Amino acid sequence: MNLNELPGAEVILPGLRDINRGKSNTIGALLVAIAATRLTEAGLDIPKSNLASEPELTLYTYLRDNREDAYPYYNALLDRLNSFCNALEIPIDRSG
Repeated sequence: MNLNELPGAEVILPGLRDINRGKSNTIGALLVAIAATRLTEAGLDIPKSNLASEPELTLYTYLRDNREDAYPYYNALLDRLNSFCNALEIPIDRSG
């Protein structure tokens, strides 16, 4: 599966890179932290030691401080995260 082709990859993949580099407070890294359990269960390796605590609150606070449209943008980011997770969780039929 090519992760670059999944919906939301433009936000989630940079977040994965950030977490692997020890950065926990970027938008992408916070989104990964929000769905860390779900992403791990889908087969991605997420270093738990690099995850922000309270990522939902941290993300919303960051957006509120930097954008006039924080609430709708926050919801749009969560939608992208959910789309990425949903696509990642779709079983692949390799029988045919």
